Amino acid sequence: MLDLYHNLPHLDLHGYDREYARIAINDFINDNYKMKNYKVIIVHGIGSGILKRTTQLTLKSNRYVEEYKIDNFNDGQTIIKIKKRLWHISLFVLL
Repeated sequence: MLDLYHNLPHLDLHGYDREYARIAINDFINDNYKMKNYKVIIVHGIGSGILKRTTQLTLKSNRYVEEYKIDNFNDGQTIIKIKKRLWHISLFVLL
């Protein structure tokens, strides 16, 4: 099968517990936001669904996540779209 996402940054959560997965997901998203990677993959596996639910709940509350969805071709991974960085220009008030 053709791997459509082979060149995207990814995080593999196999073997993680819920709390460590939550921390790893937030760190992964925050790091990729800083590196301007706007599309990433999280591999959570299928299994009992614990890591899948943890991934979705964590992504839902992360301020840098624009949207996320389960991959159509692989139920064991989630595709995440990260918000574009906004550069704020400081305005100086002249007295």
